[in-house]
Amino acid sequence: MMPLTLADIGEENIIKRIGGKPDIKKHLEDLGFVAGSSVTVVSAIGGNVIVNIKESRVAVSREMAQKIMV
Repeated sequence: MMPLTLADIGEENIIKRIGGKPDIKKHLEDLGFVAGSSVTVVSAIGGNVIVNIKESRVAVSREMAQKIMV
């Protein structure tokens, strides 16, 4: 298991766990980051990580991406 920030660009990963405080976990779940979902890193630019998840493209901060374990 590793944080999403270490995932290779273009490689599909399965979310294993979401860490952090309850409000952060809820925010990530609302964006579609739930355990068992597949996520693909599109790019990592300027501290933000852009991912494809559930047919959508979402940008999350590096700090939030560190809490998503794949």
